[in-house]
Amino acid sequence: MELWTIWLIAAGILIIAEILTQMMLALCLAVGAIGALAALGIGLGFEWQVVTMACISLLTYAAALPRFRKWQNRRSDRKCRTGMDALTGRRATVTHSVEPGKTGRARIDGDSWQIEAPGIDHTISAGEEIIVTGYKSIVLTVRPA
Repeated sequence: MELWTIWLIAAGILIIAEILTQMMLALCLAVGAIGALAALGIGLGFEWQVVTMACISLLTYAAALPRFRKWQNRRSDRKCRTGMDALTGRRATVTHSVEPGKTGRARIDGDSWQIEAPGIDHTISAGEEIIVTGYKSIVLTVRPA
C-alpha cells in the first residue's frame, strides 16, 4: 500500500471519528493528515510528513479552539430548564388571593403552587395573572403581570 493511501485513509477515519465524537481533536488531526498528504505530494520524506501533520494539527487546534468554545457556550445557553427553574418567567393564575406579607396559591399547567409576592402593597385577587420571578424552597415568588 502506498503512503498516500495511508494518509488518506487516516484522514477519513479521523473525520468519521470526529462525526461520532464531536470532540474537535479528531478533526484537527484529520486536517493534519491532509497536510501530511500534501507534504508527500511535494516530495518531502516521511519524517517531514509527520512533522507537517503535527504542526498543522496544532495550528488547526489553536485556531479552532476559540470558535469551538464559543459555539459550545452558545449551545449550553439554550439548555432546557427543568424542575423549579422551568417555572421562572412563566405566567400563572391566582387561585387564592395574596395579601401583602402573606402567601396565596396559583395554578400553572394544572398544578397548584403556594406563592408569595414580596414588596406588594395591595392584594392580588383570585383570577389575576402573575409572573413567577423565582422560588424559595417550594414557595414561588411572584409579581403582578
